[in-house]
Amino acid sequence: MDSEWKTIRLDAIAVLNPERRVAKGVEAPFIDMAALPQYARDIQFVNIERRTAKGSGAHFHNGDTLLARITPCLENGKTAQVRCLNHSEVGEGSTEFIVLSGIDSADNDFVYYLCRDTTFREYAIGRMEGTSGRQRVSWHSISAYEFLCPPKNVRRAAAELLSILDDRITLLHETNATLEAIAQALFKSWFVDFDPVRAKMEGRTPEGMDKATAALFPDGLEESALGLVPRGWKVSSIGDAVNTEGGATPDTKNLAYWDPPKHCWTSPKDLSGHAAPVLLDTARKLSAQGLEKISSGLLPKGTLLLSSRAPIGYLALAQVPLAINQGYIAMPPGGLLSPLYMLFWCRQNMEGIKGRANGSTFMEISKKAFRPIPTLLPPPEVVQKFTSDAGALFDRLIASEQQAKILAILRDTLLPKLFSGELSVDAIHHEEGA
Repeated sequence: MDSEWKTIRLDAIAVLNPERRVAKGVEAPFIDMAALPQYARDIQFVNIERRTAKGSGAHFHNGDTLLARITPCLENGKTAQVRCLNHSEVGEGSTEFIVLSGIDSADNDFVYYLCRDTTFREYAIGRMEGTSGRQRVSWHSISAYEFLCPPKNVRRAAAELLSILDDRITLLHETNATLEAIAQALFKSWFVDFDPVRAKMEGRTPEGMDKATAALFPDGLEESALGLVPRGWKVSSIGDAVNTEGGATPDTKNLAYWDPPKHCWTSPKDLSGHAAPVLLDTARKLSAQGLEKISSGLLPKGTLLLSSRAPIGYLALAQVPLAINQGYIAMPPGGLLSPLYMLFWCRQNMEGIKGRANGSTFMEISKKAFRPIPTLLPPPEVVQKFTSDAGALFDRLIASEQQAKILAILRDTLLPKLFSGELSVDAIHHEEGA
């Protein structure tokens, strides 16, 4: 190993909670805990806003790493690098962030990836203090973390390689967000705004639509329980339009229900931080005996999952057969409205869904409350055409999500090897060129 590798403390290479301040009463970018993705690099822009600064809490520049120090966020991998501010702008955030900034700004990327290393995370989690459910790790404990530090050229080359993988993953996620937005816009145009119907009412040819598709839509609207809807389209209830299933959690202390792990089993935690509304795999698996404890059994690939509590509103199309826990309402294929249609219907009607929830400990929507929700029931051929067109977009989305997953596994495999000296960037480039 290179003799320049030295064991040092983290605060020898990074400043923790650097002295930066936004003047109280001045508007500044605000990043809350929800903006930190799970095991992804960049802050989620949708959760960034400008607020009047309180002058307290975490303060940061571009390049800084935000480490969530509170349970369960630390255990769930909520760490991100700030790359969304304007030049020299200072942002403000939660007091539950530990801010890390390279003493040399060229080390900012290395510091971020060091915080992603499994050994570091185990160290941080092992030093959490406080009562159950509200434990924190202090920045003093983090600053004392000791690790074998590579020489300057090695740590920057390693961080650059990992950044290339992360940038590729980000690009795939951005492409998927665009594909999903196109499908959502198509749903809204056909089933909310009724653009093809209104075009025909005005004697126009519906935009971007061939004659066969245009012929599926009527040329007039009529009154219904949901207001004006395309002539001949019916109003139904969700319970009559789709099948809904619930799930359960077999006793986690009974190993016979979980070992040998054979069948995918999901809880809403699997969807936390997901960039795309698809579920490729699950964190836990049931044994055959465990599956027998869930009355809904193994649901088929293509089932739509809607988290019904803690929180309400996660959505994903399962890409594997799976069983579910009690935190879902699942809609398998076979109903009058396809799971893909229902994905966008739920997106469009989420506020109404949440409005039917109740509960004292946490809000939950039951199947009993979900099923009576009224919904428009287009003719089967219209639903089929939408499912086909949106499905083509989703096939591309799923392929991109699978590729992003492979790249993430590669990144997470390389990270500890590069940072321990087990593998060098030169060796990787040599293999690529061979």
